[in-house]
Amino acid sequence: MAIPQAEKPFDAAAYLAWEETQAERHEYLAGEVFAMVGVRQSHNVATGNLYASLRRALKGSPCRVFIESVKARVEAADCFFYPDVLVTCDPRDRLTPNYVSHPLLLAEVLSENTAAFDRGGKFAAYRKLASLQEYALIDIAARRVEVFRRDADNHWVLHEHAPGDCVEFASLALQLPVDELLEDTDEVADAAASAAAAPR
Repeated sequence: MAIPQAEKPFDAAAYLAWEETQAERHEYLAGEVFAMVGVRQSHNVATGNLYASLRRALKGSPCRVFIESVKARVEAADCFFYPDVLVTCDPRDRLTPNYVSHPLLLAEVLSENTAAFDRGGKFAAYRKLASLQEYALIDIAARRVEVFRRDADNHWVLHEHAPGDCVEFASLALQLPVDELLEDTDEVADAAASAAAAPR
């Protein structure tokens, strides 16, 4: 989740310079900065699951996979975000060590506090990226992975995947099992197991 900061609005260059000096991460949207706050364990696990699966599958390719702390720049929307997982195969992104401007795939793990923005304003900004082909949302609570894919007519088409399915990332010619992406993210089961194991 992001919390707006009471800083005076500044431009993208000033944000990048300022962000380098900060202990915490901040996203930037049209002159305003928003501090990133902590996430639940399940969110972190799901993010790691997707990153590990993509990293393993893309090893040896020209594509690079980043997790959580690498910014995506959307110049057309004047913003910088920290997507949970980002994939770029564009050599131009190796020239900008502080951010990526030409991602092929972006992914967010939903939470109660971020879901509306991830589906709404953030996705609207991401759609301005000409390079972006797929936007994935991992919904832990609903046990579902949604992939929005850009078609030949520049429309975004939703593809939903449930446990037992494989998620197709057509932009990377990959299929990953939903069960692999959701592995070890069931918080109710984790809580029940912990309670059962607790000494009495």
